[in-house]
This record gives sequence, structure tokens and C-alpha cells, in this order.
Amino acid sequence: MQSQNRKTELIGWAVMLALMCMTVLIYTPGLSGGYFFDDYPNIVDNPAIRVAHVDIPSLVRSALSSPSSEFRRPIASLSFSMNYLIGGSDPLGMKVTNLVVHLINGLLVFMLLRRLLAALGSPPQRTPIVAAMIASGWMLLPINLTAVLYTVQRMESLANLFVLLGLFGYVGARIRMQQRASRADLWMAVLALALATPVGLLAKETAALLPLYAFIIECTVFRWKSAGHGKAGHVDMRLVVAFAILLALPLVAGLAWLLPGLLQPQAWASREFTLGTRLLSEARIVCDYIIWTLVPTSSGLAFYHDDFVISSGWLSPWTTTASALVLTALIGLAILLRKRMPGFTLGILLFFGAQTLASTILPLELVYEHRNYFASLGLLIALACPLSLHWERLSVAGKGIRAATAAVALVCWTFVTADTAYAWGSPLRLAQELARRGPDSPRAQYELGRAYIIASGYRTESPFTDLSYAPLEHAASLPNSGILPEQALIFLNARLHRPVKTEWWESIDAKLRANEVKVQDESALSSLVQCKQTTLCDLPNDRLLNAYTAALSHPSPSARLLATYGDFAWTSLRDRALAQRMLEAAVKAKPEEPAYRLTLARMAIDNGDFDLAREQRSVLSNLNVGGSLAADIAAIDRALNKQ
Repeated sequence: MQSQNRKTELIGWAVMLALMCMTVLIYTPGLSGGYFFDDYPNIVDNPAIRVAHVDIPSLVRSALSSPSSEFRRPIASLSFSMNYLIGGSDPLGMKVTNLVVHLINGLLVFMLLRRLLAALGSPPQRTPIVAAMIASGWMLLPINLTAVLYTVQRMESLANLFVLLGLFGYVGARIRMQQRASRADLWMAVLALALATPVGLLAKETAALLPLYAFIIECTVFRWKSAGHGKAGHVDMRLVVAFAILLALPLVAGLAWLLPGLLQPQAWASREFTLGTRLLSEARIVCDYIIWTLVPTSSGLAFYHDDFVISSGWLSPWTTTASALVLTALIGLAILLRKRMPGFTLGILLFFGAQTLASTILPLELVYEHRNYFASLGLLIALACPLSLHWERLSVAGKGIRAATAAVALVCWTFVTADTAYAWGSPLRLAQELARRGPDSPRAQYELGRAYIIASGYRTESPFTDLSYAPLEHAASLPNSGILPEQALIFLNARLHRPVKTEWWESIDAKLRANEVKVQDESALSSLVQCKQTTLCDLPNDRLLNAYTAALSHPSPSARLLATYGDFAWTSLRDRALAQRMLEAAVKAKPEEPAYRLTLARMAIDNGDFDLAREQRSVLSNLNVGGSLAADIAAIDRALNKQ
């Protein structure tokens, strides 16, 4: 029996390594692609990432530079900086690193599943092979592609690397606790969660779910039992206390911190949905995630989902109620089968656990495929674990049907992933593919027009120049479209010295007055101002002023909008008093952001308001973590001394 188990072990590792090589081959065509979407604010347009040498100030500045989150995600930002230090701004090195992280995660999934399957009672002769097949399927799932080829989503894969490490350590310690009475194993279980969670949070907030995943595993696999602790069948109260500290207390504290703000209408002012309509919509979206994971199609995995119709009631659309019933039935079934099919229960609860952060009460965008990087593993566990645990009960025909189904699924997933990876290998090819998948998506159509503009090189004779207009005008006409399409059209014609249509400016004004200003709208206005400043675009000040006036007509404008308006007032309107007032408002709106204080200090010095400059310099000294602002503060000191 031992030799048979050893042989199975080797086969499992061979399957795993072979399919890891296949994963590399499948993803290789996509590594030649460019930067995309949120890669620009986080990497391309982020000067702090471009470190020239390793020193404390540079590393601290880089670590705190991500605009994607208030938590800054320093580990992810530092990893981008290391890529830049080694290979410059070439996205190839960034994407190769992403692929390596994905492969490491696949190995961790394999090793974690071997432990989980063994703890669930899977026979040793099947456990390695089943674990290898689940891990390989997870690595090749099309829904996980963006965690690899979408550079900035290294944040997601890195966070889950620490999640998987934490679970691997926890499960190993809990297995030992069921075999022997050792206080050291309890400490190992607790430390695995207590260390991996905060480190993972430095990559992305999704790592906060690690204690919840461990809690689900405890409830379904180990059932709170430990050897030599209490009477047989009794709960190990030490574990209850540990989860009260690691999970319950942070959960209560987090809700107490977040809920008061989330219940205020202004928390949702920049979104097209409210808390209620978000929760209704997420019922449909989570059902979509299940379908996109197991039965992926190009129309489903469209990346952009800004054409999603928000649920306004239980029957608007009717699929809202149907989806809620499906999800309720799945959870009910998982609870009902918790003793007969604990693997199914484990997988379903892990899937839903992974949705609790991004698919519930936080005012995030509604749909993103990369949010299923860990959740997709739960679905595969739910499907595959029961087969491993109950394989002997199946007839020969039943075994053949299930094995053939698994093989067909793996082939289909591989084909869809390979096809999508090929599209990601070229920015223009990707834009064309996503526009085909999302004909009614404003972002997809805008990105296609933008890709054509880039391919044209702003040359009148380029065939791509005239191709740019149709998708941009289509994007501008779609519901819920921001002002990016109009901005691109104005930008293009101004650069080519063609007439800029009045209706493009009027559309910008109308959209900005009618809707809360989004981040993309702020970027569009900033791009127009920058184009004017570089003299590439001869744009009239009055049109830009009208656009900013419309954007600022809403209450509580963002610090970024105020700062870009201040930049426009300073450089184009030559209204220094207005510019300084806007920067003061930006600082008030976001006092912890040093960039606004630096700009305000420079403006104040030029305006002769030295007291204000010294005040900003004093606050910047307190924000100078690790010397990250030392050079900027020194420049302010020199300017003050000169005056």
C-alpha cells in the first residue's frame, strides 16, 4: 500500500507540473501586451514607481503611491517598483512576474488541497491526483486570466498568495492538533492567520477574508475538535477564543467604523446605485460569476460591465428574485449536506465567503471578474471534492461520465483562456476583442477608439485615424457614458488641427451637470488641460472653464477635481488667487495627501503668502514617513529662504 501511495504521489506531482507548463504556454502569447485601464494611474502615470536606485525615501514614496486605495497597498506597489528597477517601463517584465505569482499560487492550492482532502477522508491513492486536477483547472480558468495579464491585478494575486500561505499553515497545524495534544500546534494555527492576514492586507484588502476562510474550514472540516483537549466530541474552546479575537472582533469593529458612513446618502452620490439597489443587483452578479466560472463565454467575460442594468426592485428585472432564490438554495443545500458531503459545503461556503467583501455593502463598482480569483477555487472544490470522497460508490459508467465531463471542462477552459490570452497580446487586438464582446459598453467602445488613435500616431494619412471616430461617437451616445469619448474626440481633432465640434463640448457640459463626476471624468478634464499646457492642443479657455464649472456644480467635489481645476486656473487662466483657493479646498478635502500640500506650498510662495507655505511645510514634515518627502521639503525650504 505504501508503494502504491508513493506512486500516486509522484503521479499527482507529474500532473501538476505538466499542467503548470501548459499554463505557461497558454499565457505566453498574452505577455507581449501593453498596459491597460487602471495600469495607467497605478503604474504608467505614477512617478513614484519609477525608482532609479534603492534607498529608504524612494521605497517609502513608492510603497505609499497607489491611488487605488486609502490603504495604498505598499507590497504591490513595491513589487512594481522592483520590476521597473530591473526592466524599466516595459510591461513584459511586469506580466512575467504576474504569471510567476499565479504559478506559485497554483502550487499552494495543490498543497493546500492535499491537506484538506486528506482531512476530509479522501483515500491517499486519489488525493494527490484530485488535488492536482483542481489546482490545474483553477490555474487555467478563464475568469482568472485578468489576475495574470492585467498588470495592476497583481494586487489581487499577491494578496491571495498570503491568503493561501496562511490557510496552508493553519490547516497543517489543525491536522497535527487532531493527531496529538500540543500547545505549539495551536500557536502555529493562530500565528498562520495572525501573520498572513496583515501582510496580505499590504497587497490588497481582500486578504482580510483569510480568517473567514479559516473559520469556514474549521466549521466544515475539523469541526472544532482537537486531540487530548476536553472530552471526545467536545469543542476546543481555545479555537473559539482565537476566532473571536481574529475574526469576530475585527468584523464588529469594521462594521462599526463603516456602517455609519455607508448609511449616509453622500456615500453613494458618485454611483448610479444606492445600498439597496446594489444588494439587489449583486444577487444577479454573483449568479453570473458562477456561470462565468464554470461555463465561460466570450460575451460573459467581457471585462467591461458598465452596460449592466441595475436592479431597481425584486422584479425589475425579474431575474433579481430568481437569482436570490438560486443563491439561497445553494447555501441551504450546502448546510443540508454538511455531514454527507462536507467537501461540497466547504466549496460553496468558500465561494460565498469570497464575495462578502466586494459584493455586498461597500460602494465599489458592481462587476469585476478578478474578484473571483479565490472564489472560483471554492466552486471547483464544491464540484470535485464529492467525486473524490464518494468515487468508490459510483458505477463504472458513472465514473466514466464524470471523468469525461471533467476532461471536457478542462479542455474548454483551456481553449477560452488561450483565445483570450492571444487577444491580450496586442493592445489593438485586445481593444477590438473587448469591443466585440461588449457592443453596448461605453468603456469598451471608448477603448477601441483610443486604441485606434494610438495606432494612428496622430497621422492624418493613417488608416486608423478615421476608424477612431465611429467607436468614440458610439461610446458617447450610450447610456451611463462619461465624458471620456468626447474628450478623446476633442483631443484627436485638436492634435490633427481639425475643427472641434461644438456638440462635443456641449455634451461634456450636459453630462457633467446631470451626473456626479466620476474618476474617469476627472481624468478626462485633466488630460484636456495637460494637452493645452503642452501646446499640442489649441483649446479655448472658455470651453474648459465651462466644463469645470459644470463639474463643480455638485456638492462635495473631490480633492483631485479641485486640484486639477487649480492647475488649470494657474497655468491657463492666470488666476493665481483662484488657483490657490482651489488647492486649499483640495487640501481640506484630503488632508493626508502630500501632493496637494506640496502644490499649495509652491503656489503660496509664488503668491507671497509665506505663512501659508510654512504651515504646509510643517504638516509635510509630519507626513515625511521614511524621508519620502525629504527632497520636496528641502526644495520648499530653499524657496522660502530665497524669498
